[in-house]
Amino acid sequence: MASNIPMSPQLEQIHGEIRDHFRAIANGFQKLDKIKDSTRQSKQLEELTDKMRDCKRLVKDFDRELKDEEASNSPRVIKQLNDEKQSMIKELNSYVALRKTYMSTLGNKKVELFDMGAGVSGEPTAEENVQVASSMSNQELVDAGMKRMDETDQAIERSKQVVEQTIEVGTQTAANLKGQTDQMGRVVNHLDTIQFSIKKASQLVKEIGRQVATDKCIMMFLFLIVCGVVAIIIVKIVHPNNKDIRDIPGLAPPAQSRKLLYLRDPEYM
Repeated sequence: MASNIPMSPQLEQIHGEIRDHFRAIANGFQKLDKIKDSTRQSKQLEELTDKMRDCKRLVKDFDRELKDEEASNSPRVIKQLNDEKQSMIKELNSYVALRKTYMSTLGNKKVELFDMGAGVSGEPTAEENVQVASSMSNQELVDAGMKRMDETDQAIERSKQVVEQTIEVGTQTAANLKGQTDQMGRVVNHLDTIQFSIKKASQLVKEIGRQVATDKCIMMFLFLIVCGVVAIIIVKIVHPNNKDIRDIPGLAPPAQSRKLLYLRDPEYM
């Protein structure tokens, strides 16, 4: 479909680069299915992610170039180019969704399950507690119970404080991450705009250079003509009787007037 759409050389170049990246991404996912090592899979996913970022930048360049050329294209061509842009965006989004699927699958594979071993504990056993309790008086049992309750309450309070601090730190971290993500997005958009402006400036400089070279050639040709005319004038002045040099139209000397001599008949004298 895209081959039948008339495009400018800039749009055609960007479109070709996007299609090349899409083919490379599709081949990369096919290779990913054949890789069994999780480390190699992660590396392959990182490479695919970089290619997707390049595709996103190229799609933005395609959109900017399309907006610049709206005045020179017919409505039918503009509609076809916009449809092609939407098609490329959908294809890129499908690859992004596929990448997320692979990332979640790879994350589940890396989950490690730890089994708790039955080690020797420093806590007294139930039998030891019964023996100790039987040797204590009622008051001592009450005091020991109150002490244990106080320790439990203090542990609960410390846990609450830790939870509150964790929630606060998590909220602050989330806010900082969101701010940094927004800032990175603005920086990436700014860099894309700068790169696009540099590309347009380079094209303009090339066009100006070609115009300057053409003007120089014309000026040199005019200078040679003027030099030739001046040389001919000087030669005509120095050698006015030289017939080998043709007169320049508009600069030839005035023709000499003829003087006719009439012989009168003596009869009329």
